[in-house]
Amino acid sequence: MTGDDPGDHPGDPGVDLAPERPGALVLRTPILAAAGCLGYGVEAVGQVDLSALGAVVTRGTTLHARAGGPAPRMTDAPGGLLHALGHQNPGITTVLERHAPRWMTWEVPVILSLVATSAEEFAALAERTDGIPGISGLELDLGSVESGRKGRPISYDASSVGHIVAAVRAATDLPVLVKLSITSPDLRGVGRAAAEAGADALDCGSGPPALLQGRRAMLSGPAVGPLALRAVSELARRSRLPIVGCGGVTTLHDATAMLEAGAVAVAVGTAMLADPSLPIRLAAELADQRPS
Repeated sequence: MTGDDPGDHPGDPGVDLAPERPGALVLRTPILAAAGCLGYGVEAVGQVDLSALGAVVTRGTTLHARAGGPAPRMTDAPGGLLHALGHQNPGITTVLERHAPRWMTWEVPVILSLVATSAEEFAALAERTDGIPGISGLELDLGSVESGRKGRPISYDASSVGHIVAAVRAATDLPVLVKLSITSPDLRGVGRAAAEAGADALDCGSGPPALLQGRRAMLSGPAVGPLALRAVSELARRSRLPIVGCGGVTTLHDATAMLEAGAVAVAVGTAMLADPSLPIRLAAELADQRPS
């Protein structure tokens, strides 16, 4: 994959998601592909111009292979999508062996999404990735209901967030993004805990918990847009960290609203399942809208 570096655009410094680590994770456009929507990115080569994206966030990856949840894993809901995927993936060792050699040839940053249930597991995952060429950053999925506790995402608890981030920070020098649930009852507290433990940015975030045929699931899509926007606004007023806004983005208006609420970048998720090229169009529309 080829694409312009931020430095190729005079006067445009790009979007820095790790300002405390200069040059480590700078995006040429503020529009990202949210976790899992393009798989590990390699599945989209030839179908989507990855170089036009700010970054690709991968499918959630665990220490060991997972088969995923039983069918049905996804179903339509009013204004959105219900999903209970079960984090199907081949495990961190296989992911790195298969995909890292290709990622290192791309100019678009690849942010590897990590899924675990404890600080020890997250740290072990981070240790496996440290120093691997092709990985520009890590996203800690603390907003998922499927890896949470009794249906409550890990990011509902500030103490757990701080403990996990601190363990990961001790295991790697890579930029660390922390994905929070947009329905956390204490967004300011969990954001502060992540920052104090060494996070570089916050991803806000995962949709609200739901049920799919009695199984723990998550709601995403346009229906969660107002909730995500509120969460971004609340975090931005209190957190010093860069914020990636995520949830319900389908139009340029949605993306602009996220940026105006305080996000520095916007991740497009569920809408990509119907239109994989959507974030590329949004990035172009956003660039056209900005003063030259």
